[in-house]
Amino acid sequence: MMNDEQLLRYSRQIMMPEIEIAGQEKLLSSRVLVIGMGGLGCPVAIYLAAAGVGELRLVDDDQVELTNLQRQIAHFESDVGSAKVDSAARTLGQINSGINVSTLCARLDGEALDAEVAAADLVVDATDNFATRFAINRACVNSQTPLVSGAAIGLSGQISVFDPRDEASPCYRCLYREEGVEEQSCARTGVLAPVVGMIGTMQALEAVKMLTGLGESLCGRLLILDAATSSWRELRLRRDPACPCCGDG
Repeated sequence: MMNDEQLLRYSRQIMMPEIEIAGQEKLLSSRVLVIGMGGLGCPVAIYLAAAGVGELRLVDDDQVELTNLQRQIAHFESDVGSAKVDSAARTLGQINSGINVSTLCARLDGEALDAEVAAADLVVDATDNFATRFAINRACVNSQTPLVSGAAIGLSGQISVFDPRDEASPCYRCLYREEGVEEQSCARTGVLAPVVGMIGTMQALEAVKMLTGLGESLCGRLLILDAATSSWRELRLRRDPACPCCGDG
């Protein structure tokens, strides 16, 4: 049961017929794992905290650098040199002290990754490299945990949802082969700040939708952003029966 302060804080969401009290209570009882506290993870965490997701688990092994401040909006000049998860946790604490924010300053893999994913109701992949994305996807498939995946570079971005609980849902590995994938990074290619903000905000939206059952998720669809023309393209995705991660074999 929400108290009077919570009812007031989240009133603009509760008054929506798609959310109401039942939906807000689902958010407050949810645990979301956000992996990556960079350009994508910052808006994800900020909006999920503001929306009232009851428990946020923030994971990143990096420290705040001056070059991050152009786009990573949970960090400030005074945070340079601090662990990103600590910096983000301080920011979220100022936004909403009524939720639980826990942090892990480490690079997750193996059994540790499996355990963190299995303990979450939903995972948001806000990382910046394919190896980590494939590992997160495998852990989500194994534990049947929904995954909201996003990426952004330069003037382009993309977002999709993968839900292993749905037999028709593809996984991230259905979309990309692990062999021969070309890595890109903001450090080498650059990125426009609002682009990561747009994708990260969309990730937060899809997370809220998945947790509350609101609307239609992006499961089975990939949205691709071209910021140069302010246009979105949608691709339909199908599960690959021969996928080495989620396939029938």
